[in-house]
Amino acid sequence: MKKEMTSADVAALALELGSGDTSIIDAKIAKIYQPAPDEIRINLFVYEKGRDNLVIEAGKRAHMSQHIRPSPKIPQSFPMMLRKHIMAGRITFVKQYDFDRILEIGVVRGGIVTVLVVELFSPGNIVLLDSERKIILPMKPVTFKGRRIRSGEVYQYPEAQISPVDATANDLENVFATSDADVVRTIATRFNLGGVLAEEVCARSGVNKSEPAKEMGFDGIEAIIFALKELFKPLLSGDLKPCLVKKEEKGEVKPFDVLPLELSIYKDHAKESFPTFNAALDEFFGKAAAESVQEEVIAVKKEKVDVFARRLQKQEAAIEKFGKDADKQTRIAEVIYANYVEIEQIINILKQARDKGYSWDEIKSIVKKAKDTVPAAKWIENINSAEGTIVLNLDGTRATVDIKLTIPQNAQVYYDKAKKLTKKKDGALKAIEDTKLAMQKREKKVSSRRKVSNKKYWYERFRWFMSSDGFLVVAGRDADTNEEIVKKYMEKRDIVFHTQDPGAPITVIKTMGNEVPETTLQETAQFVVSYSSVWKSGQFSGDCYWIKPEQVSKTPETGEYLKKGSFVIRGERNYFRDVQVAAAIGLELEGSTRVIGGPTSAVRKHGQNVVEVVPGKYNQNDVAKKIYKLYVEKLKEPNFVKQIASPDKIAMMLPPGESDIKV
Repeated sequence: MKKEMTSADVAALALELGSGDTSIIDAKIAKIYQPAPDEIRINLFVYEKGRDNLVIEAGKRAHMSQHIRPSPKIPQSFPMMLRKHIMAGRITFVKQYDFDRILEIGVVRGGIVTVLVVELFSPGNIVLLDSERKIILPMKPVTFKGRRIRSGEVYQYPEAQISPVDATANDLENVFATSDADVVRTIATRFNLGGVLAEEVCARSGVNKSEPAKEMGFDGIEAIIFALKELFKPLLSGDLKPCLVKKEEKGEVKPFDVLPLELSIYKDHAKESFPTFNAALDEFFGKAAAESVQEEVIAVKKEKVDVFARRLQKQEAAIEKFGKDADKQTRIAEVIYANYVEIEQIINILKQARDKGYSWDEIKSIVKKAKDTVPAAKWIENINSAEGTIVLNLDGTRATVDIKLTIPQNAQVYYDKAKKLTKKKDGALKAIEDTKLAMQKREKKVSSRRKVSNKKYWYERFRWFMSSDGFLVVAGRDADTNEEIVKKYMEKRDIVFHTQDPGAPITVIKTMGNEVPETTLQETAQFVVSYSSVWKSGQFSGDCYWIKPEQVSKTPETGEYLKKGSFVIRGERNYFRDVQVAAAIGLELEGSTRVIGGPTSAVRKHGQNVVEVVPGKYNQNDVAKKIYKLYVEKLKEPNFVKQIASPDKIAMMLPPGESDIKV
């Protein structure tokens, strides 16, 4: 499986990020994070597209990504230093250095120019340079032979290799003449291509890839030059065909390579095409990285569950042991009573011997000799002179007897041990019940926990809703956002709504070039009236109209002045008369998890647990708190509701002015 990007991949990436619809030129840099040791994520605000994320993993990959690893709670020093130098700066260029696995991103902030150099060859690095190409900050300060990547040093590129895009027949001839490897290995290593692309070049040229490079003739060299130019023509023309290449593995078809162009060596493999190479890279690398994080989370959760499982296993084993040991102690006590007379005789004999002055060593010798003639002596296995005890073998049961105690007292010692073990067993049984209860609670908690989507969309800063037909409708919240919608987000193909009376947001239907159904027009009319001064004044209906974007102008009539957020409307207006105000709040629980608001029909189409509101006597915060309590009572998951539909978030979706919940 592919582990890092090739030089051709970097060329395609630079092409997409530096030009066309996928360009990030002029994008503004927001915060920078370091979610993994070799990875940074640069949050960007891309003109006319909203927020996006550029993910860079040194020595491996770089691409725009929707698969975001969680940011660390405590930021590391490298991203914090990057923020100091380039946050709020604009990207001026994105380019590849000399068909190498090096990406350069130009940044300007306050007239100060810096360059972020991304080394995507092993071991990889991310280095910030000043305008004189001196190193301001490296991710990993290192020293190589002939290269020092440290603050204050002038940045030096690694030793240059011949670019396969610009290679001539003479270049190949010179390289082959000095190579001790075969053709495919020479192309892979000396032209910075890697194994897959080298195989493709050999396949297209028709040369024998295993032939020693030194023996390659002029015709073969010419064929290779032609193959190189044909292979990389799409990178020069911009005619990319991004795809994932797949193969079956353990009964499942999985991607193993990602490409910006088609390769003949993969003609028999299954492929999945993508509209951009960035999207393909994100699906291949980004998704895998995000899944690895998810697997780690699952592993941690499994580890927590395994703690209970291990505890339960130990407790069950302890119960079994306590039971066996208690039975053993009881059995010894009973055996002592069963052999009362014989044991008492043995104890008396030993006591008499001690009273007569015999030493323990003498007694042990006498007992050893008596085993052949005295039956009871055979029971004695051992004499512990230090403690004054003897170990008896009573029909296979070993019992330690203290000669200073009576027979009942010796038996009671074992009964007491059995009682203690029984108490321990009872305690372990209770502990098992506690463990099982804890496991049940955890399983219930995990099974009921909903996944919260943290993905943010550009339009969520404004008033918005998704119509029943799937059209995005956005509106301003104030003078600043009115201005921003008209200047940044309104396109010629869109439809603009406004009310007859002042005090309404500029509202835009994002048509994406598609014909807008009547239902969406009706919902938008209701939206623009409901989120205007009509609702605020307590009225239950109002008039509005729609126009084309070119009818909206910031140029006032001669002698007049337009304040911020105001516009001049010229030309014919298409009216909706006596539109009834209505609004609703709902929860979107599939895909995105968030609170939504807008016309009732649209909210019911896309949301659940819909609450309708009407003009009333309670302010936004009070109504929002009431709706929040309804959701907590309904879903029984206060933490989940708080994350996606806190009172503040609900208030943002309510019409301006006072409202009440419709009964």
